[in-house]
Amino acid sequence: MVDPSYRVELTASFLERLNAIEAFLVEAEAGSAFDDLLAELRATVIPNLRRFPRMGRRYLASPPQSAEALAQLAALPVGAPDALREYLHGNYLMLYTVVEASPEANACVYLLSIRHHRQLSFDFARHWPAQKQ
Repeated sequence: MVDPSYRVELTASFLERLNAIEAFLVEAEAGSAFDDLLAELRATVIPNLRRFPRMGRRYLASPPQSAEALAQLAALPVGAPDALREYLHGNYLMLYTVVEASPEANACVYLLSIRHHRQLSFDFARHWPAQKQ
């Protein structure tokens, strides 16, 4: 069954990650790929999430194993981790949540984060600088 049309909102953290992706792609001399990403978000991702907000895989279907990620999940409000979903589109993985309609607000999909699959989660060079031999 198709859900009623949901509003899709980009959070501040999602916009920050978009800026990081743009910088990553410009550094890789693939700046036009960022324009393609924005076009895909507008033409495909957002319309899909408006119509089918639960199309993404449940985030906790394969829960994180790191102590840091588990601590972050534990700090979320009760039930929030269960509402997290992942949407894989091309080279990008997006994290989002669905908030159902209430008397105060309409149903909404909040895009929380996005990452290009080639971006490292950690800056290893900063953590382990080259040692002089």
